[in-house]
Amino acid sequence: MTTITNREEALEKVKEVGSWLEDVDDKLKADREIVLEAVKNDGSALEFASKALRNDREIVLEAVRNHGLALEYADDSFKADREVVLEAVREYGGVLGDVDDKLKADREILLAAARDSDYMLDDADDSFKSDRKFVLEAVKINGRVIEYADDSLKADREIVLEAVRNNGRALEYADDSFKADREVVIDAIKESASSLQYADDIFKSDRKFVLEAIKYGGSALEGVDESFKSDRNFVLEAVKIAGYEENWSNALEIVDEKFRFDREIVLEAVKNDGSALEYASDALKDDREIVLEAVKSLGSSYEYASEELQDDPEISKIVDVWYENN
Repeated sequence: MTTITNREEALEKVKEVGSWLEDVDDKLKADREIVLEAVKNDGSALEFASKALRNDREIVLEAVRNHGLALEYADDSFKADREVVLEAVREYGGVLGDVDDKLKADREILLAAARDSDYMLDDADDSFKSDRKFVLEAVKINGRVIEYADDSLKADREIVLEAVRNNGRALEYADDSFKADREVVIDAIKESASSLQYADDIFKSDRKFVLEAIKYGGSALEGVDESFKSDRNFVLEAVKIAGYEENWSNALEIVDEKFRFDREIVLEAVKNDGSALEYASDALKDDREIVLEAVKSLGSSYEYASEELQDDPEISKIVDVWYENN
């Protein structure tokens, strides 16, 4: 890459893509206007600024507001600067582990970090791990922070309920007694069906309970007794009711692979959730009725159909209408 030596060119480049700062001449990396524009566009560009400008408070603030991890490239003094740290953790809570210890005991900073850091309590001053009032407030923001709470608070019913209502997968870290507590488990599943995997085995082997859980998402099948996954009658019932969860496993993906070749099961699966087409056998991806039902349910599922059916006029029309409405 040719080094950029022209100031006006450098300024235009970093306004477009902040990381272009890496490729400008060293003297321009010490140009305050250029660096300020670069970090406004991409906070991580602070890495390429001159040492003097990595000690410029306005530039550092702009950088961490855009990209919390930019704090890593700032002068170390800013890791003890409350305003800078607060802005950084608001953008990326994971940066908390690198800040000055005194700020790891700052309640506002900790709660700001909790919004997207499951590890906030691990990085916090130890006193907060057993602070009931603080932990209760924190799990309402991010249920998974309970992982690093004092064991006594993992056995606190109010805290556990709030944690799983915020993030069902927090059930993994609750005291084992709550994994057999029906109300707690149901609340966890409602928030995240996949949390069934952390419940007591008594629920995983209860057919009625499992089918109820699946309504909240097919990912509940990840945690069920293995016998269910190869039981055709169960699987047929399950794919008819499995709730749709974006970015989570589809019911047809989790059950025994033999059912990907079972036309009746695949047809019911795609009627309920078009994304199931991804896991159908190649032969069934070339089955017009199945593909039609899939795109009626979820237009974007057409991408899993055979090439021939992707070009089918009726299917294409349904897909176009779906995209227009979504």
